[in-house]
Amino acid sequence: MNDGSKISLLDGCDPGAVLNALPAPVIVVDEGDRIAFVNLAAEQFFDSGASTLLGRALTVLLPDDSTVTALVRQARGESRSISESAVTIDALRAGLRHVSVEVAPLGESAGSIVISLHERAIARKLDRQFGHRKAARSLSAMAALLAHEVKNPLSGIRGAAQLLEQTAGEEDRAMTRLICEETDRIVALVDRMNLFADEGPMVRGAVNIHEVLDRVAAVAAAGFAQGLAIVKNYDPSLPPVDGHRDLLVQALLNLVKNAAEVVPPGHGRIELRTRYRQGVRLAVPGGGARVDLPLEVSVLDNGPGVSADMAARLFEPFVSSKSNGRGLGLSLVAKVVGDHGGVVEFDSEPGSTVFRLMLPAAQSEATDEDLGEERES
Repeated sequence: MNDGSKISLLDGCDPGAVLNALPAPVIVVDEGDRIAFVNLAAEQFFDSGASTLLGRALTVLLPDDSTVTALVRQARGESRSISESAVTIDALRAGLRHVSVEVAPLGESAGSIVISLHERAIARKLDRQFGHRKAARSLSAMAALLAHEVKNPLSGIRGAAQLLEQTAGEEDRAMTRLICEETDRIVALVDRMNLFADEGPMVRGAVNIHEVLDRVAAVAAAGFAQGLAIVKNYDPSLPPVDGHRDLLVQALLNLVKNAAEVVPPGHGRIELRTRYRQGVRLAVPGGGARVDLPLEVSVLDNGPGVSADMAARLFEPFVSSKSNGRGLGLSLVAKVVGDHGGVVEFDSEPGSTVFRLMLPAAQSEATDEDLGEERES
């Protein structure tokens, strides 16, 4: 096939439709840095529709002093393409995002620039996800071992201490009570570890994630997050999650509790956010099928951020930055999300941390309550 034949295949093809088919956000700005075009991926990325963006200044999306706007000016001034990796942008509606940026002059359109953004999180999501699942499997095995090999002997030790206490003097009773209290403490730790034990296939259904988040917000506001600002930023068109309601409540409560413990007193802020976006595809645990993960559920806080030395090990069991932390909360989050076939990731810097859960959508609109009624009938 000659070059002329190849070109003819594109005759009549709408350039806008081609750009809308791309998974990467693409923006075109004119010589005055006004937005002339955004594709569908850019609308999702910036959480803004084309109808509200076209004709407006690029600064409605990005601060004037951002790296991206600086690259746009450089590309226009030097009339050449420029790319830069490892860029952190503070999108005014989408928050902090880590991307690679490519900017280039648009052909014969004087001063017009094409901006293409590529999120750097995909490979990191996969690496972290497999690491999180490995940690969760290790905890499952440890939980089973503790339940069988530790908990039963502890019951015998406690019983023997109680028998000794009946005939012991006052001084010895203090020692027997210490034995009972310490065995109770160890049993409580084993019980917490049992949260990770595998108990067979998860019963999943269509879950309204906004009802889950509302429950989490209510529990937090009534208890450990009293006095903190809890902001809800929901996408009302989000379809149900394919999941287990109680486990999702438990995982999100852990994330909100962690956030509440690190935000600054007096002006702490926690945001619960949902959005629909293109997700990665992962194999469902225990099966060969692959699912899309288009539902993003985020917990954001204005705490001090995660230190660099903690970031690589954050989801490992018994790793905690808190002096009295047990390091099981985020491991449990990783297990719950992994059991749903999803991905958990985070981005953090001083003053801003976000944990994102990427979850599968339910195939039907039936809710958990509907499924429960069917099982009872």
